[in-house]
Amino acid sequence: MKYAILSTLLFGLLISGCRPTSKVNRINPSETTDLSGRWNDTDARMVSEEMIADALTKPWLNQHNRQHQKSPVVIVGNVRNESMEHIDTEVITKEMERAFVNSGSVNVVASSDERQDIRQERLEQQEFASLETMKEMAQELGADFMLIGNISSIVDETPDRRTLAVFYTVNLELVNVETNQKVWIGNKKIKKLIERRNYRG
Repeated sequence: MKYAILSTLLFGLLISGCRPTSKVNRINPSETTDLSGRWNDTDARMVSEEMIADALTKPWLNQHNRQHQKSPVVIVGNVRNESMEHIDTEVITKEMERAFVNSGSVNVVASSDERQDIRQERLEQQEFASLETMKEMAQELGADFMLIGNISSIVDETPDRRTLAVFYTVNLELVNVETNQKVWIGNKKIKKLIERRNYRG
């Protein structure tokens, strides 16, 4: 019995000793890290920053304020990923929402998915909350504009596949919910050249 316990302990120590160790360094989130050449956080940040700056300085905003004497209300719609790799478009849209809200010039309402939980909460309040704290139904703020768009990519490579060029284009649009008029179109292009030094196709 002792030999069995001892063997088990030695085996466990042997296995744990063979596990590879990883070295982790914390770096500034704004630092560029291109490891694979694929779409990454740096690309998302570049797109977000340029799109936000462009959207908040174009004529649609002042035109709406002059016409309606109030800030526009924006809702985030569908931003499609039409590229050949996984891209989380919500990273971009959340940055857009944050910038709109923090600017004080644009109001943002919950997206379609987010509204379901909020509406359920409001519905339950009608039954379970006190009259003093219960929120009224049919008081939602209607959106004036919807943010939609897409991300697409084109890949070109040499016959030996050692050199790869990837071209991304991001299109975002603000569309008037009532008239379908496009009041702002933002576009950002990113091109990467990737050299696979040790690639064996």
